[in-house]
Amino acid sequence: MKNKNIVVFLFCLFAANIFIAQQTYFPKQGNWKEKTPSEFNIDAQKLQEAVQFAKDTEYSGAKDLRQAILKGFEREPYHNILGPTKKRGGPAGVILKNGYIIAKWGDVDRVDMTFSVTKSYLSTMAGLAVDKGLIASVDDYTYKNIWDHTFDGTHNKKITWRHLLTQSSDWSGQLWGGYDWADRPPKEGSIDDWKYRKLNAPGTVFEYNDVRVNVLAYCLLNVWRKPLPLVLKEKIMDPIGASTTWRWYGYDNSWVNIDGIKMQSVSGGGHSGGGLFINTLDHARFGLLFLNYGKWDGKQLLSKEWIKEAIKPSQANPNYGFMWWLNLKGNRHWEGLPEHLYYAAGFGGNFIVIDQEQNLVVVTRWLEPDQIDKFMSKIYKAL
Repeated sequence: MKNKNIVVFLFCLFAANIFIAQQTYFPKQGNWKEKTPSEFNIDAQKLQEAVQFAKDTEYSGAKDLRQAILKGFEREPYHNILGPTKKRGGPAGVILKNGYIIAKWGDVDRVDMTFSVTKSYLSTMAGLAVDKGLIASVDDYTYKNIWDHTFDGTHNKKITWRHLLTQSSDWSGQLWGGYDWADRPPKEGSIDDWKYRKLNAPGTVFEYNDVRVNVLAYCLLNVWRKPLPLVLKEKIMDPIGASTTWRWYGYDNSWVNIDGIKMQSVSGGGHSGGGLFINTLDHARFGLLFLNYGKWDGKQLLSKEWIKEAIKPSQANPNYGFMWWLNLKGNRHWEGLPEHLYYAAGFGGNFIVIDQEQNLVVVTRWLEPDQIDKFMSKIYKAL
């Protein structure tokens, strides 16, 4: 009996140690504890090889991002820079395990444009609105909240919040001088073909389109009735201890009057300038919040239910949720890597990758975009 009690005691001690080891650390503002990879039984040499790969595989586009944007979207009719831009830095990144930094490279405090990673922050504003009851359901028709001319017409009236969040609305119109049909037009056809195309039923066809993403941002501004950067700051960034250096911009012409106050409707990316300008460590904090299903150091900032919904495959694209990419089988699948991975992705090789099973967050900036799967594979070889 005595030996049995010893065995039980040792087992409980072992289980307790596992629990303690897997507890997530939440860094205070301005402070972040680091641990060595070996403390988590991670191969330090192989992890360093992954880091070196990221440093050696820099995005090949121009560091003058204004020029990179104009070059990258030169096929688009009437495309202009409408918001601020900023010359980028070099490769940078951070890897978190259980919340602790186990690897970092480059200038992780440098504020840079983040392009379509902004979309994952934008969808979070919708999640907060649902949690607060400002939006009753993502399956409600958007025109019920936004009753101006934005959703006029038989087609646009069928659009729900879900359709906007999954980029499957096929919203038709013009916003801030941008036409929906002129954003990333097909490789075939002409302006007339694009302008007078047959509209797809909302929810049936996925199309990456920044004009429609900006429609979502405009709708959320009207629902919150205050600037989205302020909502993000109060509800998310301050509670997770983010720095005071990040900024979220719209366009020079995207100012609207809400309750007699002039407010800027922000953009969901840097396609025409603007979007979220942020450093690597603040991205990592945001990723850590999602890793922990919306809870930060015991406080639920964003509902777990929303995060689960946000990373479900959408009807029109199984690799896309609510502006988060999913690593399921399909065009965006990273071969050899877990299908439970999900990530935010932006022009120029900006990524926030989340693995809730491994308790892992990876942020990388200015990595050649088509090398992300190789980079992540090298990380997983170290685990």
